[in-house]
Amino acid sequence: MFGRAPRSFDAALRDLSAKRADVRASAAEELAPHAENHRTEVVDALRHALDDSAAEVRAAAALALADAGADEAVPTLIEAIADEDDHVQQMAITALGELRASAAAEAIRGALSHEAAPVRFQAVIAYPRVATDHEDAVRALVEATRDEDALVRHIALRMAEELGTPHTQDTENEGTKADDTPIAAPLLTRARALLRDDSDVVRIAAAVVLARAGLRDGTDILIGVANRELVTSEADDEAAALDLCGELALKEATPGLVERGYSGGLLTSRNAFAWQARVALAALGYERAQKWVLAELKAWTRERRTLGVAAVIQSKLAAARPLLEAMRGDPTRADPELVAEALATLDANER
Repeated sequence: MFGRAPRSFDAALRDLSAKRADVRASAAEELAPHAENHRTEVVDALRHALDDSAAEVRAAAALALADAGADEAVPTLIEAIADEDDHVQQMAITALGELRASAAAEAIRGALSHEAAPVRFQAVIAYPRVATDHEDAVRALVEATRDEDALVRHIALRMAEELGTPHTQDTENEGTKADDTPIAAPLLTRARALLRDDSDVVRIAAAVVLARAGLRDGTDILIGVANRELVTSEADDEAAALDLCGELALKEATPGLVERGYSGGLLTSRNAFAWQARVALAALGYERAQKWVLAELKAWTRERRTLGVAAVIQSKLAAARPLLEAMRGDPTRADPELVAEALATLDANER
């Protein structure tokens, strides 16, 4: 009924020498949180685990070093990129990316052309995080958008958003939001080209990236997602497509949004993306959805009221202003910062 409690430091250290590989791997995972109080011992033990005979232990140790914020282990993790096991290589690359280890840039650049697509996939995620030259990172992502593997092309598009431009990197600590981040011009060009990709997963990601950059080139694809004419395995992209249908006022998406938001009666709330569909409909002026947003602001629980505030931010529903004003500064009603953001959003939309 109840899960096992996390290991103590002593227990995790002990189990890192257990006979069973799965026990050693889980012990490695559970050592990371103890780095706060036992840093030297934890990092040394995990470094040693990178030489374990079992690949699953080596992979777990690599990720645990990242979770522990072990910058001192970067040289050891770079060596692990050459591990004989592809999965260990992937986890070492992932760890170095999470640590934003610029010393690993050359090794990860090399992994971008690895024969195994899963290794290339992780390298595409990590390289923009470790590269010291923005233009080189852009070139690497452009190359990755031409990869033979659709998932590699897809992640290259998503990393284009994270990478942004030199300007957005400079202002990253000044409140720039990921969804507002401009994309480097060469990557926007590639995104336009990928609207014609053979893979719907890639085409949908390209449409999302372009729309978030303020471009409407892929709106027909966004509408197709809403109306279930196009399907992606990437839940984040599907949710984003629905959001953007509302934001860009794509009324042709209304039939699909209504079906997603309201078919199924009482079970609708359990449907994937019903919330996003209703918010998009509210943005499109659909009366039933707008009434739902207002009702959520008066819901019994703080959690639902706060979600209602988030819905106002996305739908820019002016009729919500009186309810938001009544919530202002009252943390028992909803998240005060989110309420302030919602009111600011309505102010900006009325200018």
